[in-house]
Amino acid sequence: MATSPVDIAIDKLANAQINELSTSSSPNLQKNLSVFSPDQVELAKKLLEIGQGHLFEDWPDPGVEDDEKISFIDQVALLNLSYPGGLTSYIKTARGLLADSKAGKNPFDGFKPSVPSGEILTFGDDNFMKYEETGVKQVQNAAFVLVAGGLGERLGYNGIKVALPMETTTGTCFLQHYIESILCLSEASCKQAQGECRRDVPFVIMTSDDTHARTLQLLESNSYFGMKSTQVKLLKQEKVACLADNDARLALDPKNKYRIQTKPHGHGDVHSLLYSSGLLKEWKDAGLRWVLFFQDTNGLLFKAIPAALGVSATKEYHVNSLSVPRKAKEAIGGITRLTHADGREMVINVEYNQLDPLLRATGHSDGDVNCETGYSPYPGNINQLILELGPYIDELSKTGGAIKEFVNPKYKDSTKTEFKSSTRLECMMQDYPKTLPPSARVGFTVTDPWLAYAPVKNNPEDAAKVPKGNPYHSATSGETAVYRSNSMILRKAGVKIDDPVSEVFNGQEVEVWPRVVWNPKWAVTFADVKSKVSGSNFVSQKSTLVIKGSNVTIQDLSLDGTLVINSVDDAEVIVQGSVQNNGWAIESIDKDNTALPEEVRIRGFKINKREQLERSYNEPGKYSLNPRD
Repeated sequence: MATSPVDIAIDKLANAQINELSTSSSPNLQKNLSVFSPDQVELAKKLLEIGQGHLFEDWPDPGVEDDEKISFIDQVALLNLSYPGGLTSYIKTARGLLADSKAGKNPFDGFKPSVPSGEILTFGDDNFMKYEETGVKQVQNAAFVLVAGGLGERLGYNGIKVALPMETTTGTCFLQHYIESILCLSEASCKQAQGECRRDVPFVIMTSDDTHARTLQLLESNSYFGMKSTQVKLLKQEKVACLADNDARLALDPKNKYRIQTKPHGHGDVHSLLYSSGLLKEWKDAGLRWVLFFQDTNGLLFKAIPAALGVSATKEYHVNSLSVPRKAKEAIGGITRLTHADGREMVINVEYNQLDPLLRATGHSDGDVNCETGYSPYPGNINQLILELGPYIDELSKTGGAIKEFVNPKYKDSTKTEFKSSTRLECMMQDYPKTLPPSARVGFTVTDPWLAYAPVKNNPEDAAKVPKGNPYHSATSGETAVYRSNSMILRKAGVKIDDPVSEVFNGQEVEVWPRVVWNPKWAVTFADVKSKVSGSNFVSQKSTLVIKGSNVTIQDLSLDGTLVINSVDDAEVIVQGSVQNNGWAIESIDKDNTALPEEVRIRGFKINKREQLERSYNEPGKYSLNPRD
C-alpha cells in the first residue's frame, strides 16, 4: 500500500521527537543529529545508553567540523562491529573487571592448584620417535595459525618480526622457515599416506594494522615462499577502545576530540577472528581435525610440532599446550590444574608472578619450588597450542570466540581512583581453556628446552640485564640456540660434534656451537636426520655446515671449516671425506654502529664469510662430494 507524503512527514516528526527524548542528556549530540544517517543516530544513542555522553561534550554546532563528527561515528561503528557483543558488552565487561581490580579481588580465590597430567618427552628415544611418526601422519589433517600482530620495535628492529632473519648464516627469515616447514611436513604426511593427499594444508596469519600490509608485501615479493597463495589467509585484528576511568568511560585522543584512543586487545583475538571468518567450518567440512597455533619468533618450534601432534592424536587431547621444563619462579607461566571449592576445574597457564603466591595461599608453604628433577613440577607455557577442531568449534559456538579477558590499569596512587594513563581490556590466546567444561581433555607436552623454545622478544639492553643462568630471549640467544639445537640433534644421530665455547655478545654470555643449518627439505623429523647420517662423522667447533637439499647424505665426513651444499630435489648427493678451510667466523660488533643493519646490531655479531667449499647440484642424478677425489 502506498504511503502518503503526510504519513511520511508524521513518521519523521515522531522519530525526531523520539531521538530528542533519547538524546536529551547530551544537548551537543542532540543539536547534531541532523548530521547523521538513521543508523549513525542509533549508534550515538547507544553510546549514551552505556554512559558515554562525555564523548560529545565539546562538539560544536552543526555545520562545523561535520566530516570529523561522521568520522567519529564511523570509528564507533568499527569498534562496535569488531568486538563480540559490541560496545555494550565491552563496557559491561570492563566495569566488572575494573571493579574487581579496584577491590583487589584475586581471580584465583577459591581455587586450589595441582599438577595436571601430560606427556614428558625425551628427544630421540623410541617414545619420541613413535609420537613423531604419528604426528607426521596427522599433518594432512591440520591447519596452522601464526599469530603475528607485532612489530620488532621492542627488539630494536623496525620491521615486522616475521621478516627478521632467524639466523644470519643463511639469512632465512622466520616466515620463510615456517612456511617451508609446513610444506615439508605436509609432503612427508602425504608420503606416509602413500600419496593420498586430499588438500593443501591451510595456513592463517593473524596480523594487525601495524603488520598487515608489510606481511602481505613480504609474502607477495617472495612468491609466498613456495606456498600457493590460496593456501594462505591473512586475518587482521582490530584494536579495542581505551578506558579512561573506573566507570569505563571511553578515552578520547588528547590531540583529537573526534577520535577514541585504541590499543591492541591481545593475541586472544585469534579465536574470534577464526570463528567469524567461517574458516573453521570450512576446515571441518574438508575433514580437518587439528588447529595448531604458534607465535612469530620461535625458530625451534617446528622441531617439536610433529611429536606434540602425535601426543594429541594418541591421547585424544582437545587442548595440548606445548611446554618446556621451567625452573621454579622462572619468568614464564606454569601449566596448572585449578580446582574450585564449587567443583569447577580447568587446566590453564598461570603467570609466574601469580603461581608462587597461589601455592603459598593454598597450603604449599614453600610456594613454587623445584622437585627432584631439578625443575618445577608445573611445566613452562610457551604459547603454542594444538586444538582438536570439532570440540573447538563447539566451544566457540557458545562463546562467539570471546576469550576471558583481564584489565591491568596503572593507578596514580593507592586510592585506585585515577589511572596514570588509559587502559583497555586484554585477552590471551592461551586462556581459551578457561571456559571449557570439566569433561574437556586438556593436557600438555613437555619437550627439551634446547629443542623447542628460543623466542626472540627482548632488545639487547633488556637482555643484558637478565640474571645469569636465565634465558635472554634475544636475537643473540635465538640465533645461537638454532646452532645448538641442530648440533645436539646431529650428536643424537651419532655425529661427533665439538663442545661449544662461551662468548659474550651485546652483554650476553652464550654458547657458540658449530653453525649447523639445514632447510626443512633435508629434515623435518629426527627420523629424517637419522636416515641421512651414517658412518663416522666429525664437525669442529669453528665449522659451518649448510645443507639446502632433500637427498643429501652425510657419510664419513670430517669438517673443519665451512661446507655449503645446494641441490635440487632429484639430485642424490653423498657427502664424505675431509673438508678443511678458513671457514666463516662469528665476529663481535658494536651494537651502536649505525653503519650496520639493525638485524645485525641486535645480535652483537656478524658472520665473516672468509672461505668455504660450496657445491651446487642443479640437475637430477647421483653425485658424490669427496674433496680427496
